[in-house]
Amino acid sequence: MTSMPSQYRIIAVCTGNICRSPMAELMLAEAFRTERLAGAVVDSAGTTAYEVGRPIDPRAARKLTSQNISSSRHVAREWQPEWFVSRELILALDVDHYGWLRQAAPDRESRAKIRMLRSFDPAVADKDPLEQGIEDPWYGGHTDFDTTWDLIRASVPGIVEHVRSHLQRLDGQRHGSDQPNAQQRVRSIS
Repeated sequence: MTSMPSQYRIIAVCTGNICRSPMAELMLAEAFRTERLAGAVVDSAGTTAYEVGRPIDPRAARKLTSQNISSSRHVAREWQPEWFVSRELILALDVDHYGWLRQAAPDRESRAKIRMLRSFDPAVADKDPLEQGIEDPWYGGHTDFDTTWDLIRASVPGIVEHVRSHLQRLDGQRHGSDQPNAQQRVRSIS
């Protein structure tokens, strides 16, 4: 008998899905690959249809490419209500996305999944969500995308640890552990 690997689905959300949220998606995907967290799945979307079907902003692509992360396959898409159910963690990139998602959430369980991405950054984790936003770099230049990179990057280790902990609990429960917080090793593909 084989068992299915545990999955933890995350979605990053910004306005048009061409700058902040795809940067977060691709940075997290790279971190999950590096940490061999095969059960972590990440994608992204926008709260609007403004950019649907378009590629990532060239300035965001430049920043990602400079860090050896490809963004060539990204195509912007709009948030779909069913993702409140199918995602375990919904990461808002700025306060307007956070408010929009919380208002659109169909129930308390869905609202509990919504977090500011920077709530995982130790430098601002204890701050109000209003102080955890990442401003839209679209209106600026290359340095604004560098700043966006830095702000997202500061949150990545916290998100990785959050996901690792969740996957370990799921793995422990799937293997019959009666201690949901028991430390289980993360499966490695090597």
